[in-house]
Amino acid sequence: MVKIAPSILSADFCDLDREIRRVASADWLHVDVMDGMFVPNITVGVPVVASIRRHTQMFLDVHLMVEKPVRFVEAFAKAGADLLSVHLEADLPPGIREALRAMEANGVKKALALRPITAAEAVLPYLEEGLDMILVMTVEPGFGGQKFMTGQLDKLRTLRGYIDRLCPTCDLEVDGGVNLETARLVTGAGANVLVAGSAVYGADDPAAMIAALRGCG
Repeated sequence: MVKIAPSILSADFCDLDREIRRVASADWLHVDVMDGMFVPNITVGVPVVASIRRHTQMFLDVHLMVEKPVRFVEAFAKAGADLLSVHLEADLPPGIREALRAMEANGVKKALALRPITAAEAVLPYLEEGLDMILVMTVEPGFGGQKFMTGQLDKLRTLRGYIDRLCPTCDLEVDGGVNLETARLVTGAGANVLVAGSAVYGADDPAAMIAALRGCG
Protein backbone atom coordinates (compact mmCIF):
# COMPACT_ATOMS: atom_id res chain seq x y z
CA MET A 1 0.00 0.00 0.00
CA VAL A 2 1.25 3.49 -0.84
CA LYS A 3 1.70 5.83 2.13
CA ILE A 4 1.36 9.59 1.79
CA ALA A 5 3.47 11.91 3.93
CA PRO A 6 2.59 15.60 3.45
CA SER A 7 5.54 17.89 4.10
CA ILE A 8 4.92 20.73 6.52
CA LEU A 9 7.60 22.69 4.67
CA SER A 10 4.68 23.78 2.44
CA ALA A 11 2.33 24.53 5.35
CA ASP A 12 1.43 27.90 6.86
CA PHE A 13 3.72 28.06 9.90
CA CYS A 14 1.56 30.73 11.52
CA ASP A 15 -1.07 28.07 12.26
CA LEU A 16 0.55 24.64 12.26
CA ASP A 17 -2.22 23.10 14.35
CA ARG A 18 -4.77 23.90 11.65
CA GLU A 19 -2.37 22.86 8.89
CA ILE A 20 -1.77 19.47 10.53
CA ARG A 21 -5.51 18.90 10.86
CA ARG A 22 -5.95 19.69 7.15
CA VAL A 23 -3.82 16.63 6.29
CA ALA A 24 -5.03 14.33 9.07
CA SER A 25 -6.16 11.69 6.53
CA ALA A 26 -2.53 11.14 5.47
CA ASP A 27 -0.50 8.17 6.67
CA TRP A 28 2.53 10.13 7.94
CA LEU A 29 3.57 13.73 8.50
CA HIS A 30 6.93 14.69 6.99
CA VAL A 31 9.09 17.23 8.83
CA ASP A 32 12.13 18.69 7.07
CA VAL A 33 14.92 19.80 9.41
CA MET A 34 17.63 21.91 7.72
CA ASP A 35 20.69 23.43 9.37
CA GLY A 36 21.87 25.96 6.78
CA MET A 37 25.12 23.98 6.39
CA PHE A 38 24.29 20.62 4.81
CA VAL A 39 21.73 22.49 2.71
CA PRO A 40 21.47 26.24 2.03
CA ASN A 41 18.35 26.78 4.10
CA ILE A 42 17.20 26.74 7.73
CA THR A 43 13.82 25.38 8.80
CA VAL A 44 12.68 23.91 12.12
CA GLY A 45 14.37 22.34 15.12
CA VAL A 46 13.66 20.20 18.16
CA PRO A 47 11.16 22.58 19.86
CA VAL A 48 8.93 22.67 16.77
CA VAL A 49 8.92 18.87 16.47
CA ALA A 50 8.01 18.65 20.16
CA SER A 51 5.16 21.13 19.62
CA ILE A 52 3.88 19.16 16.63
CA ARG A 53 3.90 15.97 18.69
CA ARG A 54 1.70 17.61 21.32
CA HIS A 55 -0.90 18.39 18.64
CA THR A 56 -1.07 15.11 16.72
CA GLN A 57 -0.70 11.37 17.02
CA MET A 58 0.31 11.09 13.36
CA PHE A 59 3.49 9.17 12.53
CA LEU A 60 6.26 11.79 12.42
CA ASP A 61 8.71 11.18 9.57
CA VAL A 62 11.59 13.54 10.41
CA HIS A 63 14.14 14.18 7.67
CA LEU A 64 17.43 15.49 9.08
CA MET A 65 19.28 17.52 6.46
CA VAL A 66 22.07 18.38 8.88
CA GLU A 67 25.82 17.91 9.18
CA LYS A 68 26.99 15.13 11.51
CA PRO A 69 23.42 14.05 12.36
CA VAL A 70 24.38 11.78 15.27
CA ARG A 71 24.50 14.96 17.40
CA PHE A 72 20.74 15.40 17.09
CA VAL A 73 19.28 11.89 17.04
CA GLU A 74 18.51 11.62 20.76
CA ALA A 75 16.97 15.09 20.96
CA PHE A 76 14.61 14.55 18.03
CA ALA A 77 13.69 11.09 19.28
CA LYS A 78 12.76 12.54 22.67
CA ALA A 79 10.83 15.34 20.92
CA GLY A 80 8.52 12.73 19.39
CA ALA A 81 9.93 11.64 16.03
CA ASP A 82 8.82 8.15 15.01
CA LEU A 83 11.37 7.81 12.20
CA LEU A 84 14.59 9.70 11.48
CA SER A 85 16.26 9.92 8.08
CA VAL A 86 19.91 10.96 7.92
CA HIS A 87 21.84 11.69 4.76
CA LEU A 88 24.67 9.38 3.74
CA GLU A 89 26.51 12.48 2.54
CA ALA A 90 26.26 14.25 5.92
CA ASP A 91 29.09 12.36 7.64
CA LEU A 92 31.77 9.72 7.16
CA PRO A 93 30.62 6.06 7.39
CA PRO A 94 31.54 5.66 11.10
CA GLY A 95 29.39 8.69 11.93
CA ILE A 96 26.47 7.38 9.89
CA ARG A 97 26.66 4.01 11.65
CA GLU A 98 26.80 5.77 15.00
CA ALA A 99 23.67 7.75 14.08
CA LEU A 100 21.83 4.55 13.12
CA ARG A 101 22.86 2.90 16.40
CA ALA A 102 21.61 5.96 18.29
CA MET A 103 18.23 5.62 16.55
CA GLU A 104 17.98 2.01 17.70
CA ALA A 105 18.97 2.98 21.24
CA ASN A 106 16.30 5.68 21.31
CA GLY A 107 13.53 3.53 19.89
CA VAL A 108 12.95 5.31 16.57
CA LYS A 109 12.84 3.79 13.12
CA LYS A 110 16.02 4.35 11.13
CA ALA A 111 16.39 5.55 7.56
CA LEU A 112 19.05 6.72 5.15
CA ALA A 113 18.51 9.52 2.64
CA LEU A 114 20.28 9.97 -0.69
CA ARG A 115 20.88 13.18 -2.62
CA PRO A 116 20.37 12.93 -6.41
CA ILE A 117 24.13 12.67 -6.98
CA THR A 118 24.53 9.62 -4.71
CA ALA A 119 24.40 6.17 -6.31
CA ALA A 120 22.00 3.49 -5.13
CA GLU A 121 24.93 1.18 -4.35
CA ALA A 122 26.01 3.45 -1.50
CA VAL A 123 23.26 2.08 0.77
CA LEU A 124 24.21 -1.58 0.36
CA PRO A 125 26.49 -1.92 3.43
CA TYR A 126 23.76 -0.42 5.62
CA LEU A 127 20.80 -2.16 4.01
CA GLU A 128 22.38 -5.54 4.68
CA GLU A 129 22.49 -4.60 8.38
CA GLY A 130 18.81 -3.64 8.39
CA LEU A 131 17.04 -0.35 7.66
CA ASP A 132 13.43 0.71 8.09
CA MET A 133 13.46 3.07 5.11
CA ILE A 134 15.51 4.54 2.28
CA LEU A 135 14.65 8.08 1.17
CA VAL A 136 15.46 9.11 -2.39
CA MET A 137 15.57 12.84 -3.10
CA THR A 138 14.18 13.61 -6.54
CA VAL A 139 15.19 17.28 -6.20
CA GLU A 140 18.25 18.86 -4.66
CA PRO A 141 17.50 19.10 -0.93
CA GLY A 142 17.05 22.50 0.62
CA PHE A 143 13.96 24.19 -0.84
CA GLY A 144 10.41 23.16 -1.68
CA GLY A 145 8.69 23.53 -5.04
CA GLN A 146 11.54 22.26 -7.25
CA LYS A 147 11.07 20.30 -10.49
CA PHE A 148 11.09 16.51 -10.27
CA MET A 149 14.27 14.82 -11.60
CA THR A 150 13.19 11.96 -13.84
CA GLY A 151 16.77 10.65 -13.84
CA GLN A 152 16.17 9.33 -10.31
CA LEU A 153 13.69 6.70 -11.53
CA ASP A 154 16.46 4.26 -12.41
CA LYS A 155 17.87 4.67 -8.90
CA LEU A 156 14.46 3.82 -7.46
CA ARG A 157 14.22 0.66 -9.57
CA THR A 158 17.70 -0.41 -8.46
CA LEU A 159 16.92 0.25 -4.82
CA ARG A 160 13.65 -1.66 -5.05
CA GLY A 161 15.61 -4.65 -6.28
CA TYR A 162 18.08 -4.38 -3.40
CA ILE A 163 15.26 -4.03 -0.85
CA ASP A 164 13.31 -7.00 -2.15
CA ARG A 165 16.44 -9.14 -1.99
CA LEU A 166 18.07 -7.94 1.23
CA CYS A 167 15.50 -6.24 3.47
CA PRO A 168 11.89 -6.76 2.29
CA THR A 169 10.35 -4.83 5.20
CA CYS A 170 12.24 -1.63 4.28
CA ASP A 171 10.13 1.22 2.90
CA LEU A 172 11.25 3.23 -0.14
CA GLU A 173 10.33 6.90 0.10
CA VAL A 174 10.49 9.65 -2.52
CA ASP A 175 10.73 13.35 -1.70
CA GLY A 176 10.72 16.15 -4.24
CA GLY A 177 8.34 17.31 -6.96
CA VAL A 178 5.70 14.68 -6.18
CA ASN A 179 2.31 15.32 -7.79
CA LEU A 180 -0.30 13.16 -9.50
CA GLU A 181 1.83 12.75 -12.62
CA THR A 182 5.15 11.98 -10.92
CA ALA A 183 3.49 9.83 -8.25
CA ARG A 184 2.59 7.30 -10.92
CA LEU A 185 6.19 7.28 -12.15
CA VAL A 186 7.77 6.72 -8.74
CA THR A 187 5.32 4.07 -7.57
CA GLY A 188 5.86 2.31 -10.88
CA ALA A 189 9.59 2.36 -10.12
CA GLY A 190 9.04 0.78 -6.70
CA ALA A 191 8.47 3.60 -4.19
CA ASN A 192 5.79 3.05 -1.54
CA VAL A 193 6.03 6.26 0.54
CA LEU A 194 5.44 9.61 -1.15
CA VAL A 195 6.34 12.97 0.38
CA ALA A 196 4.17 15.68 -1.12
CA GLY A 197 4.34 19.31 -0.08
CA SER A 198 2.87 21.83 -2.48
CA ALA A 199 0.72 19.20 -4.22
CA VAL A 200 -1.18 18.62 -0.97
CA TYR A 201 -1.03 21.96 0.80
CA GLY A 202 -1.67 23.87 -2.43
CA ALA A 203 -4.78 21.83 -3.24
CA ASP A 204 -8.28 23.19 -2.66
CA ASP A 205 -9.11 19.90 -0.94
CA PRO A 206 -6.00 18.39 0.68
CA ALA A 207 -7.87 15.24 1.75
CA ALA A 208 -9.00 14.58 -1.82
CA MET A 209 -5.45 15.10 -3.09
CA ILE A 210 -4.08 12.69 -0.48
CA ALA A 211 -6.61 10.07 -1.60
CA ALA A 212 -5.74 10.66 -5.27
CA LEU A 213 -2.01 10.33 -4.60
CA ARG A 214 -2.58 7.16 -2.61
CA GLY A 215 -4.50 5.77 -5.56
CA CYS A 216 -1.49 6.24 -7.83
CA GLY A 217 -0.01 3.04 -6.43
